[in-house]
Amino acid sequence: MNKVSYPRNKVLGGIWGLIIGDAVGVPYEFTPKERVPELDKIDIITPDGFRKTYSDVPFGTYSDDSAQFLCIMDSYIECDGFDIDDVAKKFLAWLSDGLWAVDGNIFDVGIQTLRALADYARGTSPRKSGLCEPEGKGNGALMRTLALALLENEGDVKLVIDSHEQAMITHGHICNHVCCAFYNLIAKYMLEGMAFEEAYNDAVKSLRNIYKYKEEYLYEFENNILPDGNIVERGTGYVIDCLKTAFKVIRESSSYEEAIKKAIAFGNDTDTTAAVVGGLAGIIYGFEGIPTRWYELIRGKEDILNLIDKINFEEI
Repeated sequence: MNKVSYPRNKVLGGIWGLIIGDAVGVPYEFTPKERVPELDKIDIITPDGFRKTYSDVPFGTYSDDSAQFLCIMDSYIECDGFDIDDVAKKFLAWLSDGLWAVDGNIFDVGIQTLRALADYARGTSPRKSGLCEPEGKGNGALMRTLALALLENEGDVKLVIDSHEQAMITHGHICNHVCCAFYNLIAKYMLEGMAFEEAYNDAVKSLRNIYKYKEEYLYEFENNILPDGNIVERGTGYVIDCLKTAFKVIRESSSYEEAIKKAIAFGNDTDTTAAVVGGLAGIIYGFEGIPTRWYELIRGKEDILNLIDKINFEEI
């Protein structure tokens, strides 16, 4: 049986960091940067006078980001490893029946994810369903990929391959695959004890080595994802933008709470930006670094705690 050998505080930080970041960001989703409240007023309950995005969704409710993340966790634990067919089935169960959605309420679905899962439901292979939009480069696979870094303990190559495959179900363009692999390697190294910059640099070296015989992937990494200056961090749903925005926020923050607020301050796709930031920030600052007042307001906690209880932590 697969054992998780990383420190429990960091793993729980990653899990709750992503989910809580998502939930704090939900009320601000689609809000232009100029209309987002000032940094000190951003909170899980929006300030007076701010009109939240989903009027009928209670504060503390996480979105599709966390639900799909939990689908991967659930599948990984159940199958004792990554199984693309089982993950795809769980994604479809989320979309069709509300699996892992709070109250079973699906209130936020990405257009590409919806189309890909519809194709999958009609019989398309999960390794092909994400090509429903061949040039689609949304952040819908990046937002959930951290589940693999937190649970997998089989080396860089396996983590990269599985990061690619979980993306294929809904986001088939290799840009999405590479972003997920890069993010997960950084998370893995931080779980092992590295600081962010060291983890970032080692992830670059590892991916260059892994991709040296995959010319198309190496080109994507070197020419579209790594270059500085070609992406203006702005919190949009574009996967490279989301990834680079997350890196910027992590580098400029000194606490989990500050990181989440700065992620949301970019506006636009606030729940996903905060989820992607929150996963890394949760690993850095640990579960104990997450504000208790935010954790206490998260809805659907009981089911998540039951799932966490199934993780096979190695005694350290």
